[in-house]
Amino acid sequence: MAVGVFDSGLGGLTVLDAVQRRLPDVPFVYFGDNAHAPYGVRDAEDIFQLTCAATERLWAEGCDLVILACNTASAAALKRMQESWIPRDKRVLGVFVPLIEALTERQWGDNSPPREVAVKHVALFATPATVASRAFQRELAYRAIGVDVEAQPCGGVVDAIEQGDEILAEALVRSHVEALKRRMPHPQAAILGCTHYPLMEPVFQDALGAGVTVYSQANLVAESLADYLARRPEFLGRGTESKFLTTGDPKSVSNKATQFLKRRIEFQAA
Repeated sequence: MAVGVFDSGLGGLTVLDAVQRRLPDVPFVYFGDNAHAPYGVRDAEDIFQLTCAATERLWAEGCDLVILACNTASAAALKRMQESWIPRDKRVLGVFVPLIEALTERQWGDNSPPREVAVKHVALFATPATVASRAFQRELAYRAIGVDVEAQPCGGVVDAIEQGDEILAEALVRSHVEALKRRMPHPQAAILGCTHYPLMEPVFQDALGAGVTVYSQANLVAESLADYLARRPEFLGRGTESKFLTTGDPKSVSNKATQFLKRRIEFQAA
């Protein structure tokens, strides 16, 4: 009954932590493609090929349902995967939709036409590849009208977080927020469109100001997954063991992951 969780690196551990708390009886297999991280500076074809390879590896672990806990993969690869690549007995889900449904106050699975919503000015902070894909704006347009989105590509933040350089990460976050606010001085809401960014949420909130509602993904994805599995239990795969897989050096990745989540994590080679 295992579920796969994929990320290009360590950011997806924020999602994993939330889904494990929400679904303690479900085994999760986490796959980090650390050898090829970060994805945010790669082109769409490269991201598609790497994401498909990782997904197939998780299917081999008995995970019929895979969560792309990576906004870049969700933005640049998921639509193409769903349209032309995923077999009918498997499912691959992204992390954008639960966030947008929370922002637009729509219930999970509400497919009614787009409508006016209270929030009109939204700041999006994401990797360069996610920003370039415009996937967030596309998904938002399915559900809401009249929302102005200003997107800021946050180059360097993922690298700084993965390297454990909190001082650099904070400086970069503040610089990116400042750059966005020059174009949108008064956002009402901010989307942290990368699963690494919840680790910097207090810095984003401080730089944006107390009046801005900051949305990050982990708990929203966990609730959506619980709802999905309640409705579609047939996609609980045959896997029975929780594990952590990486394309990188297992010892190095384990040490970084332990620092990342503040609990001991042991990766094995994928």
